Amino acid sequence: MTNIKNQKASKVLRQKTLKTAINCSGIALHSGEKVSITLKPAPADSGIIFKRIDIAGGGAEIKATYDNVVETTLCTKIGNSDGVTIATIEHLMAAISGCAIDNLLIEINGPEMPVMDGSAAPFVFLIECAGTLEQDAPRKAIRIEKNVSIDEKDRFAGFQPCKGSILDFTIDFDNPAIARQEHSVHMGRGVFKDELSRARTFGFLHEVEYMRANGLARGGSLDNAVVVSADGIMNEEGLRFENEFVRHKILDAVGDLALAGLPIIGRYTGICSGHYLNNQLLHALMADQDAWSIVPMTQDDLDGAYVEQRNAVKSA
Repeated sequence: MTNIKNQKASKVLRQKTLKTAINCSGIALHSGEKVSITLKPAPADSGIIFKRIDIAGGGAEIKATYDNVVETTLCTKIGNSDGVTIATIEHLMAAISGCAIDNLLIEINGPEMPVMDGSAAPFVFLIECAGTLEQDAPRKAIRIEKNVSIDEKDRFAGFQPCKGSILDFTIDFDNPAIARQEHSVHMGRGVFKDELSRARTFGFLHEVEYMRANGLARGGSLDNAVVVSADGIMNEEGLRFENEFVRHKILDAVGDLALAGLPIIGRYTGICSGHYLNNQLLHALMADQDAWSIVPMTQDDLDGAYVEQRNAVKSA
């Protein structure tokens, strides 16, 4: 990346990795196979790297970047020039981004991430158990300098310049159990864990039946997804949030946008968007050299949106 600019602000934050390695295992959503992952500390400026330990050689590694995305149907899948792929990375990427981890090696023994409970909360728990380590390198961010958007019929994804990091999302489904939902989050300290991480992936019963008939969603169940039928929510425990559906779409967006390679300072707006549109938005952003710059990341960048919000409330 280029477009590096200086920025006058408060103390520059440091990059972070994990203090120690930690692992977990679970079922892959689509294959239904048991898979294990290990999160390991990584050097400063190395970014997020996935490594298939069931494949020998250097071609087993894939850097988690937007230009390594090879498929966006039902999930986000990354791959490399050797044809090695890893699918359903968005929930882990969201947890990594939400916990402000910059450098990490993720070892996995299969082609698809474990779905866990369908949210990012188990991955946040893993990261907290391992602990984080501040590294001797400044944290950098991508600052949005002008509007960039992708508009496809009734779907939209866009960036706008603003202080801090804000995500707005709107969904609209015919099913009355979901209907139209809107939500906005200001991504400050603790916000991802408290407001987004527990929101689970969701699907409609007829879609699940169709996917299973076509060899997909073999690992899906009411234990790792919210399933909606014509009669309503099928999960006995109900929803974790009244608007869990739109919160999960924001969670997905956090994971998809983490593939920019650096935190993003700006406002993201999604209207019925998904993995494909989010990836196309990153491609459009990076293709326009005037639309972004790389700046040192400060605490003001994290708190900027909150400060603006508090000032607006005081002056109201």
